[in-house]
Amino acid sequence: MINGNTYQATPPLQAHNSKELVLKEQSLFLSEYASTLMGSGVHTSRVIRNTKRIGKALGLEVTVSGLHKSLILSVVADHTGDSFSTMVEIPHSPISFEINTNLSRLSWEAHDEQLSFHEIVKRFTGLVSRPKLHPIVVLILSSFANASFCALFGGDCFAMGIVFSATLIGMFTKQQMLAKDINLFLSFITSAFIASLAASTSVIFNTTSDIAIATSVLFLIPGVPLINGFMDIMEGHVITGTARLINALLLVLCIAIGMSGTIMLTKHISI
Repeated sequence: MINGNTYQATPPLQAHNSKELVLKEQSLFLSEYASTLMGSGVHTSRVIRNTKRIGKALGLEVTVSGLHKSLILSVVADHTGDSFSTMVEIPHSPISFEINTNLSRLSWEAHDEQLSFHEIVKRFTGLVSRPKLHPIVVLILSSFANASFCALFGGDCFAMGIVFSATLIGMFTKQQMLAKDINLFLSFITSAFIASLAASTSVIFNTTSDIAIATSVLFLIPGVPLINGFMDIMEGHVITGTARLINALLLVLCIAIGMSGTIMLTKHISI
């Protein structure tokens, strides 16, 4: 059974009463595993490889078809020939390299150590339920990262301080809007506008204002979706890759719209 975003296995005694029930449980788990990977920012081929690896450890032949918002998974038991198919929605989750790494490692552990189904489920549940970084930590680290980009592109120390503050404000706005389930595109437009507007205060000082404004929105760049989109297309998953690229380019457009608003408001201000 799937309860929210957490998979819960049927107790062993109940599962063993029916081979069909066992196959259904395994199929639902594999679909939950694959959708968690996709939602965390993994390219399609890696999702398929990892899911097939766990399926092989369980004695299953797994076929995965990826779409932009859902996955279709078909499972065939090697010994009985029984089959089961399911479709699962891909969750809207933040990009998490930690989850990606841990779940990929789990697939190798299941394959190499020949883990039982219930042991795999137990480890999966433990991995996805681990506490995530506190939003304040993400906020501060993102601000330092953007300030470092400002220095990398030639910004002076004063501009770095402005970019740090602008990113802090813009990132906080994004976090709050997404937490309230406000439309993603509107969240990006608003965050880009607020961050660049805060960074535009640099134009009244003798500093590298152009670099400060340009780097103040880099925390919004959808780098992972862009990379995944290109990788999916090159590896033959054209539909998923194209959808990811279009979505990422729309986010880039939203950033440009937000920055355009700031430029229109500040174009008559000079140093």
